[in-house]
Amino acid sequence: MDSSPSNKVFAEQNGLTFPLLSDFQRTVSKQYGVLNEEKGFANRATFVIDKGGVVRHIEKGNEALDPTGAHAACSLLEHKKE
Repeated sequence: MDSSPSNKVFAEQNGLTFPLLSDFQRTVSKQYGVLNEEKGFANRATFVIDKGGVVRHIEKGNEALDPTGAHAACSLLEHKKE
């Protein structure tokens, strides 16, 4: 739900080279079931989505604080033979 400029700073600070979604209008967070509409924010979650648009890995809550799992999932996708 962060803005695109905020995501850009976050990516630069963390050396990320993949795109981050800015869901400022809360559309995607609602569709993915992580929007807390009462409080107006999305619960913390990380979704790894392959080039075909298929969700391959999900981390929610405290798991999503540590990017290790998502990084490992991305590495597996990158090295997957098609």
